[in-house]
Amino acid sequence: MQTATVSQRLDRLPILPFHKRILMLVGAGLFFDAFDIYLANSVLGALVQDGWSTVDKNAAFLSATAFGMLLGSVMAGILGDRYGRKFTYQFNLLVFGLSSIACAFMPTMEWLIGARFVTGIGLGAELVIGYGLLSEFVPPSHRGRWAALLSCIAQFGLFAATLTSWIVIPLLGWRAMFIIAGVGGLIVFIARKNIPESPRWLERNGKQAEADAIVTKIESETSVGKLAPIAPSQQAASLGKINPLAARFHKPLAIGAVTQIVQSAAIYGFIALLPTFLAKQGIPINKSLGQSVLMTFGGPAGALAAYFLTDRIGRKPAIIGASVLGAIIGPCFALVQSQEIATALGFLMFGLVYFLVSVIQAGYLPELFPTEVRMRLTSWAVIAGRLTSIGIPFVSVYLVQSGGLLAVVGTVAALLVVQAVMIATLAVETNRKSLEEIDADTLDGSSTAPAAHRKAI
Repeated sequence: MQTATVSQRLDRLPILPFHKRILMLVGAGLFFDAFDIYLANSVLGALVQDGWSTVDKNAAFLSATAFGMLLGSVMAGILGDRYGRKFTYQFNLLVFGLSSIACAFMPTMEWLIGARFVTGIGLGAELVIGYGLLSEFVPPSHRGRWAALLSCIAQFGLFAATLTSWIVIPLLGWRAMFIIAGVGGLIVFIARKNIPESPRWLERNGKQAEADAIVTKIESETSVGKLAPIAPSQQAASLGKINPLAARFHKPLAIGAVTQIVQSAAIYGFIALLPTFLAKQGIPINKSLGQSVLMTFGGPAGALAAYFLTDRIGRKPAIIGASVLGAIIGPCFALVQSQEIATALGFLMFGLVYFLVSVIQAGYLPELFPTEVRMRLTSWAVIAGRLTSIGIPFVSVYLVQSGGLLAVVGTVAALLVVQAVMIATLAVETNRKSLEEIDADTLDGSSTAPAAHRKAI
């Protein structure tokens, strides 16, 4: 009788209190990661208004953050696959927690940009490891919606950063925002010290006893009668030392890279600079931040929509539909004259962008790659987005100065169309497939899942 693998045992589990705990632990880190990233939206607008910075220096600040996140993504990919998810996950929290606090004490904008680069290293690592780690615990029938739920928690970091800035900056100044983010990250670092290592990673690295002990402990939270029977093995052969640049991975890497480029263009070229654009147009900082607060409700709203739709309609229809809608709504936002209508369209645009983040970055991207190289290949796809993030703020500043806001959102709309076409023609569906089945599909080129794996549990 063949012994069930750790992966098969994880996939047959119902949703347990363990899954909820891991969701909250990972989600708390991603919440403060997002809070730290997006506090820049409001802080930079305040710095321009105070004369402490300029639009060009703000773009340098965003690019330094993106360059640090690029380095952090590289480190997370290498360390996460070599030394495990847990070690990397804790290290990055310590980096961005301490360096964010240091940002609050920088004497000039140039020093602040340098400190922000260090913060970016921790921020970039968190995004690579967090979503991939959750995907390795949650069963296939719930993986898409739980990834979206995790993304929803992270997107509340965007809303919380904007709302907190609206309240805190006028009272305590922008420096307090960095202290809040840093202290929050260090609290999560302490709370997450007992987070378990991924059993899938342990199994694939020859640490079977450790993997079995973790899964046995998880299984103890439910009765044997509630465990689904072990399905016929879909376990892919171990990849061992296969070169992750092998031709068999070129399509998933290309798909992942393009989606991350589009995501970075939308976030860092439009959303992150929106308060700066509004402030430059003479709108008072309190009013522009108030408008941004209303728009950023779209972040968690988009993630919640992904929670309800991604496992129901599949990854491909979700990505294609949201990309097309975003390409339509973006230019409409730039063209309308009414601030009320613009705020409503901004809400929808935020929602669509973060719907795509929830479906792609949180769910689809980690699913595309095998366990042995999941973090490395995920990080390489993310690197394409990080490289875009470094240059896109300067491109956006040029576009808004030469062609207005319509030039910025028009560029983002064109990229969304490219993404929709690529997903429609090249991408495979991963909905309700085990990670090992997706691995096997990658190895043999098949995109057809056995019917048993497509049924809802």
